Amino acid sequence: MNGATTRRLPGPVRVGLSRAWLETREFARHWESVAFTFALPALILLLFGVIFDGSTGDDISAAEFYLPGLIAMGLMSVSFQNLAISIALERENGTLRRIRGTPMPPSAYFVGKTALVFVLALGQVAVLLAIAVGVYGADLPTDPGAWATMVWVLVLGTISCALLGIAFSSLARSPSTASAIVVVPFLALQFTSGVFVPLTILPGWLVNASSLFPLRWMAQGMRAAFYPDEAAVLEPSGGWDLSTVAAVLGVWCVVGLVLTLATFRWKTSEDG
Repeated sequence: MNGATTRRLPGPVRVGLSRAWLETREFARHWESVAFTFALPALILLLFGVIFDGSTGDDISAAEFYLPGLIAMGLMSVSFQNLAISIALERENGTLRRIRGTPMPPSAYFVGKTALVFVLALGQVAVLLAIAVGVYGADLPTDPGAWATMVWVLVLGTISCALLGIAFSSLARSPSTASAIVVVPFLALQFTSGVFVPLTILPGWLVNASSLFPLRWMAQGMRAAFYPDEAAVLEPSGGWDLSTVAAVLGVWCVVGLVLTLATFRWKTSEDG
């Protein structure tokens, strides 16, 4: 038009990745957030490795026994818990309202948050593996298939929990209530999803209830990756059931997306 060069605006993915870089740097500036995000699973692994040393038998150390469940717990922490609380805070302080008023595509915001969560997820796994191997000399899998299982469980589990965290952020009226809404059910699920104790010693109704949520299947998938095959007898069905793990986590990805699209709010209820 009149010799002017038409410039194509960057797409949502490119803008979202740029925002992910911004959010990652912003997150890294606050050491309290970094410590809070990574400290709890790492501290539990350190303590359990000492407290339960020798109580898990000769074939597997305490660190190796608790590592898969704590990885699943850590992934849910950096995705579900982190996003539910941080987005509620951004909604309360007006950050979301200001972002919605910019030319940035709304989908770029979610791309940025998802990319940030994956950075944190990889960091969480790296910290736990470093403690298990460096402090307790844990043996890691040598089969490439086991690592492939860990990767797809990490991806599906993190996406499903991230979407649920985004949806949960809209339930809270303030950041303070967000902590209660998120932390209480997350804590309950840790004790009923095989993170700390085998599912076979829990009441059947409790196992059935925990099976409705992603954490139980994330922990089972991680155990399939890290435990020897004969340890599958510790599962309620006597097997790893990886097809069921993939199906349930896949369904939760779809459910989380539907809930996010249906409930997400850019403004508080007081803003109208």
